Amino acid sequence: MPELVVGFDTETTGLDVTLERAISYGFCAYRYGQPEEEEHFFVLPDRPISDGARKVHGLSVEDIERKRSTDSVYSLKEGLTRAVEILSRYQDLNAYFVGSNLLRFDVEMLRWSYESVFSRSPDDDGLKISRLRIIDVVDHDLLIEPSRADRPRRGLGYLCAHYGVKQGGHDALADARAAVEVFFEQVLVNNAGQMSFGLTAPATSQMKSLG
Repeated sequence: MPELVVGFDTETTGLDVTLERAISYGFCAYRYGQPEEEEHFFVLPDRPISDGARKVHGLSVEDIERKRSTDSVYSLKEGLTRAVEILSRYQDLNAYFVGSNLLRFDVEMLRWSYESVFSRSPDDDGLKISRLRIIDVVDHDLLIEPSRADRPRRGLGYLCAHYGVKQGGHDALADARAAVEVFFEQVLVNNAGQMSFGLTAPATSQMKSLG
């Protein structure tokens, strides 16, 4: 079990990673299996939110605007910059990033958006995407149980139900937490029910913001 694990998830304007934008980002850091830091922020996109995406996460551009009084709401450039800052910081700490379809969807959309907005790669600003240490709970589950007959579906919602984890409900931070909790349960199952957290935190620290 890695010492430092960071859950990462986004909600978006649509599904095409080369065209759409993230409208919310969720990050949660766990050290020695215990939650340590988290951050959740929203982004005003430069394109409309598709009807299909809105049906999934329930957010419109007007909803995001109204969150200014209670949540962090960034411009597109500010949101991309903040996301890269967080990922870079934890990459430097040798963290593992956990999510569902994380590299193929969330990270890839971040890369495309960053390049289209700033005309340069996240690599140029400190985030080495090719070196991200990623644990995808979907791929991890296929390693644990390769049979698609036994488990025909592997989405995060299904995995939460299978492992008894509270579902995130298409909220970026809650889904990031859910992915990490699913990963922990996968490790327990794969180790025949024996806890593999060989290192334990010296003291339980209070949750704090990544900011």
